[in-house]
Amino acid sequence: MNRVRRLPLDVWFEPLIILVIGIGYFLWYRSATFTATEEASLSWANLQTTILEHIKLTVVATVIVVVVAIPLGIALTRPGIKRFEPLAVNIANIGQAAPAVGLLVLFTFWLGTGFRTAIVGLVVYAVLPILQNTIVGLRQVDQRTIEASRGIGFSGARTLFQVELPLAVPVILNGVRTALVILVGTATLSTFIGATSLGTLITTGVTLFLPKLLVSGAILVGLLALIIDWLGRLVELAATPRGIS
Repeated sequence: MNRVRRLPLDVWFEPLIILVIGIGYFLWYRSATFTATEEASLSWANLQTTILEHIKLTVVATVIVVVVAIPLGIALTRPGIKRFEPLAVNIANIGQAAPAVGLLVLFTFWLGTGFRTAIVGLVVYAVLPILQNTIVGLRQVDQRTIEASRGIGFSGARTLFQVELPLAVPVILNGVRTALVILVGTATLSTFIGATSLGTLITTGVTLFLPKLLVSGAILVGLLALIIDWLGRLVELAATPRGIS
């Protein structure tokens, strides 16, 4: 019981919000009257495929961003190439500065429509939070701690993996959580370039003037974002070394 009380507020409060919204939506869904189009779009078989495709878009894009941004962030904190940090961050910032729909459309002219193009657009859009947090997390490690590890005989690589990265984990994982939430929301726009996502429900609802379908899509995207954010928080909590808050 004491262990539960020591958990951060968001770790147990966020699931309560998810539960309340989920139950509320389920009760509304059971009592609402839908048109034939809404029933077809919100049938479990169709909804399951749509949700899984949305998750697939988010997960694949996140894995690629993590594989690219974290090593790049580490490299940009090393003495040899840290002078390129402003350039790399500014390039990554282009993805955040550009409108997401415009970015996806631009990539469509280059790569065509579909899943692959959506992934490329999402990766470009979500690089900045992870890259920036990796740099910030490593830069905030106390220089005296690094010098002490080198003083007891640790190599540069061993200092990085056993001292710097563990101390930077909370900040880096916070960037990953931010990117995940951004990707869940932005993935809805992939429907405009032919990739299946929960955005299909929203765009269909808007196009055909079906507010219940629009509301369903928005609620499901919100629930998915909350669930992924909470799971990310659990990973962040589990991966953070003891004694680091």
